[in-house]
Amino acid sequence: METNRLLAVMYHSAPLRAVLLCVLLLVVGATVKAQTSTFPGSWLGSWKGTLSWYRPGTDAPQLVPMQLHITAADTGYNWQLTYGAQAADYRPYRLLPRDSARGHWVIDERNGIVLDQFWTGDRLSGAFTVQSSTLVNSYYLQGDSLMVEFYSMGATPVSTSGEGTASSPRVDSYRLQGYQKAVLRREP
Repeated sequence: METNRLLAVMYHSAPLRAVLLCVLLLVVGATVKAQTSTFPGSWLGSWKGTLSWYRPGTDAPQLVPMQLHITAADTGYNWQLTYGAQAADYRPYRLLPRDSARGHWVIDERNGIVLDQFWTGDRLSGAFTVQSSTLVNSYYLQGDSLMVEFYSMGATPVSTSGEGTASSPRVDSYRLQGYQKAVLRREP
């Protein structure tokens, strides 16, 4: 009977109802955010936009149409990249969990090349060297956009400095070859 009396008092108290409503909205909001920010589930869909490719010494980027289609597959996810008009450069990759509990994923290019990726913070990022270039990539959601960033640099240092001591260790510097950024929007 005490519980019923307490509920009746709570129901008829406007300030208490307002507080309870705020708490309820916070709980629901946190639950919705947790469900929508999960990776890779919340990333599923078709994303389309333009990749801006910047090179040192140039002011204007080269603009390239870009698409990323992420769909669930029997194992992992289809991670299909397209660059250029009329799908000039189509890459039917797969995103697979290596140890998803620890944030370790791989992008399987399906040609013997497998790129390790790591879920760090709110980004899927990786680094790899191909021929004479090292690339560092990041994919992340920002608002309603999927952001894609790539830095490329020479794999061989252009200079080394430092004295090789504890207070002045050797430091290698690398030539930045380019920066690419795409802002992709989910298509209906």
